[in-house]
Amino acid sequence: MAALGAQDPNRILQSRLVILKLAPVIMRKFEKPTVVVSHCLGFEAVRYNGAIINDDFVERLKGYVKFVTVCPEVEIGLGVPREPVRIVEIKGRRRLIQPATGLDLTEKMERFSEKFLKSLPEVDGFIMKSRSPSSGIKDVKIYSGKEKSPAIGKGPGFFGGEILEMFPGTAIEDEGRLLNLRIREHFLTRIFALAALRKVVGSGTIGKLVAFHTANKLLLMSASQKEMRLLGKIVANHEKRKFIDVGNDYDIHFRAALARPIRESANVNMLMHAFGYFSDKLSSNEKKHFLDLLEKYRNRRLPLAALTGIMHSWIIRFDEPYLAGQTFFELYPEELTELHDSGKGRDI
Repeated sequence: MAALGAQDPNRILQSRLVILKLAPVIMRKFEKPTVVVSHCLGFEAVRYNGAIINDDFVERLKGYVKFVTVCPEVEIGLGVPREPVRIVEIKGRRRLIQPATGLDLTEKMERFSEKFLKSLPEVDGFIMKSRSPSSGIKDVKIYSGKEKSPAIGKGPGFFGGEILEMFPGTAIEDEGRLLNLRIREHFLTRIFALAALRKVVGSGTIGKLVAFHTANKLLLMSASQKEMRLLGKIVANHEKRKFIDVGNDYDIHFRAALARPIRESANVNMLMHAFGYFSDKLSSNEKKHFLDLLEKYRNRRLPLAALTGIMHSWIIRFDEPYLAGQTFFELYPEELTELHDSGKGRDI
C-alpha cells in the first residue's frame, strides 16, 4: 500500500476525506453546538469604524453550529460608526470610557452584560472580538487616563470578563487566538463534545450517559486520567443518586477534563495504544509511514487530524468495533479540519 502523502500534510488530509467518504460505514452524527459570536465577525458592519471583519474560521463554522450574535457596544446604544471606547483605571477601579465624549459607560455595559448572558440558552462556546474593550477575553489594554496615556496593563473587556465569570468550563476564545492550529483543534473538540453531553444530560437517561462516557473513554484518557477516573465513578452511580445530580457532577468534571489543550505526548500515547490493534496486520512500510507521521505530530509539524484520519481508515479496513465507537478518532466534522496555523499561542 503506497504511503499517503508522506511529505505533504495537505495530501494526508485530502486522502483522509476520500477514504472516509468512500467507506461503507455511517459517519458520526454531530450535535450542533450553540456558539455566541461577536456580530462584527462576518455578520454585519458594526465595528466602531463601520467595518466588518470577515473571519474564515467563523465562516467555515456556519452550517455546523448555531450562532447567537452580539455587539455589546451597539446594544448599549452606541451608533455605527462611533467614537472608540477604552478601559481606564480610575482610583483603582476599571471604567469603560469614551474619551471623545467623556461618557462613562461602565454601569450601562455591566447591566447589559449581566442581562444578556443570563438570557442565553445553554451555550457550548464563545468567539469574541480580540482585544475589544467590551468583548475581548484577554490582552485588552488598560489605560491610566481618558486621553492620550500609556497602557498600564492588560485584561479582559467588560463583556468578555463577564463571560469568563459566568461560564467557567465553557469553550471561550477570540478570533485571533483561533488562528493557532492547536487552540482551534481544542476549541472544536470542546464545543462538539459539550453539545453532545448537553443532549445526553437533557435526556435524563443514565444509560445514555454511560454510553457517552464509554464513547469518550480514549479522549478522556488522553485529556486527564484523574478526571476520567472520577467520571467513571460518577457514572457508575453506586450511591443511586438522582440523575439530575449525577448529570450535573458529570458535566462539571467533563468540562474540567477538557479545560486545557491535550498534550501532544498524551495523544501520541493514545495513538500508539490504538496502533497496537493493527500492528500485526500492517505492512512494514505502513508501520514506518505511520510512525514517521507520529514523530512529525510530536514536533508540531502535523495536526492531530492527519494521524486520526489514518487510524480511522484502519478501523474501517479491519472492522475494529471498539475503536470505531470512540470519539477520539472523529472529534468534530471532517470539513472543519484545516492546516492553517498562525504559530502564535503554542504554549497555551
